[in-house]
Amino acid sequence: MTPAARDQTVGEFLGALAARAPAPAAGACAAITAATAAALTAKAARFSVGELGELADDADRLRAEVTALADEDGAAYGAVLAATRLPRDDPDRQERLAAALAAATEIPLRIARIGAEVATLAGRLEREGNPNLRGDAQAAALLAEGATQAAVALVNINRELGNGAS
Repeated sequence: MTPAARDQTVGEFLGALAARAPAPAAGACAAITAATAAALTAKAARFSVGELGELADDADRLRAEVTALADEDGAAYGAVLAATRLPRDDPDRQERLAAALAAATEIPLRIARIGAEVATLAGRLEREGNPNLRGDAQAAALLAEGATQAAVALVNINRELGNGAS
């Protein structure tokens, strides 16, 4: 069994991502990218003063939430694969496939929502935070936007698959 994404080194995660295996894949990558953006956002907040400094707690919470979704995405995709491998005449196949695709759609949707929230926090820090950390905040916003866009693409793909599930 592969260790949780949060327990792997960067090299281990990237090796697993590059492997000829169903997971981790794009959803886990989007989640880890959003988590990276949240970490940079927390850093920029910690170097800012007043109310902006308090954004670090929000960024840390978002980072923890989205990091867990990296592994949940792989598990959800595994359930989709298991359902597609059922014989076509299995009476439970349609229902299991629909449920698996719904779960596999919900996880990247959650990743996208968190990514958008991180991008908003990072954008605020880029504009109003410590100018010495502007690059970190800007990088965080760009990474969060990219993670959000990737996750939305996965939501759309899974919905398309769900509409044609058989």
